[in-house]
Amino acid sequence: MPSETIKLTAKFKLKKTPEGLDVLFKTYREIVNFLITYAFENNVTSFYRLKKETYKSLRKEYPELPSHYLYTGCQMATAIFKSFRKRRKKGKAKGKPAFKKEVIMLDDHLFKLDLEKGTVKLSTPRGRIQLEFYPAKYHEKFKGWKVGQAWLVRTPKGTFLNVVFSKDVEVKEPKAFVGVDLNENNVTLSLPNGEFVQITTHEREIRTGYFVKRRKIQQKIRAGRKRKELLEKYGRREKNRLNDLYHKLANKIVELAEKYGGIALEDLTKIRESIRYSAEINGRLHRWSFRKLQSIIEYKAKLKGVRVVFVNPAHTSSLCPVCGGKLSPNGGRIVKCLNCGFEADRDVIGSWNVRLRALKMWGVTVPPESLLMSGGGRLSATFGTCEPIVADNQNGYGITSLKSLKNSSKCSLLTWGIMTILM
Repeated sequence: MPSETIKLTAKFKLKKTPEGLDVLFKTYREIVNFLITYAFENNVTSFYRLKKETYKSLRKEYPELPSHYLYTGCQMATAIFKSFRKRRKKGKAKGKPAFKKEVIMLDDHLFKLDLEKGTVKLSTPRGRIQLEFYPAKYHEKFKGWKVGQAWLVRTPKGTFLNVVFSKDVEVKEPKAFVGVDLNENNVTLSLPNGEFVQITTHEREIRTGYFVKRRKIQQKIRAGRKRKELLEKYGRREKNRLNDLYHKLANKIVELAEKYGGIALEDLTKIRESIRYSAEINGRLHRWSFRKLQSIIEYKAKLKGVRVVFVNPAHTSSLCPVCGGKLSPNGGRIVKCLNCGFEADRDVIGSWNVRLRALKMWGVTVPPESLLMSGGGRLSATFGTCEPIVADNQNGYGITSLKSLKNSSKCSLLTWGIMTILM
């Protein structure tokens, strides 16, 4: 059975910050800025070259500093310089890059985490020091996971250790796929049993509400500490609400997909490059953090042994899943096939096509290529729009289960045929 590696980052808040860390943060910032300047002046983007050309001089200047701080400093500097070059090419950056944050990158030679005792041992110029952190309930799930690199971060709220954990999990071969169509305000699932489930998230209202609130604050308070505090306060509230929504949503999707073994998502990594609408809609879509939801679905699915695949998102809501013909608007969210007459909600169509594309990637013959679904003009005459059969409002979002087709003997035959092919 194939295995995949899951990586998750956990945050640990330190109870006390020793005075010696102030010097460590200052020294590390000086080193990274020196390396960035060297990379900028010599156009160095290779970590190995930067380390080779600067290590000896830095070792002489900081003889008491553990050598691995120089290694991670080179990693930080090359990453910052590469990012700066990309932004400069797009006209979004100028001048020279600089490192101003209170952040130290740690590899596994510089710290040792003990989840049982609630401590972390950190290498410093004065030797190893032991720091205590506040234990949290979610830390317990990382027992037995492999500890990777970490970041020591100092903020006005305290000093935190952000640790990357990894775990190898066995992912089963899927029996079938659940197609997932993500939208601003809902998520629609296409199930292999011929039904559809639509979950209303209200994400667009949440984001728009907080956007309007921040805009009013910016208009009323032009500058100052109070303005900054209010903007940060509502930014945190929005982030917390959406994080809670995403985790509940991902749990529901994985729960529905667990018995089938597969989830199909659209590859939306380049969607922002193709957004060409009004300024209002462009801004709204750019604020939509679909990739974060997808990453949460992906890791939660892997933990349950469910495989996740990404398919081409082009035309998933505009092509007929039965005959492959072009769909045309037919009032509201309903679209109709100009070729075979099939009509349904565009989100339902999207999730259906996502599932079919995943099956094609898996080598399964599905509509419109299958003989059963090709040329289905006679069957399509009885198609109707999807109708809700169950609705509730648990955990802050609505869940609606949809029948794939209106009841009729011909439609039942079509649903049975799809199940036979896909299972």
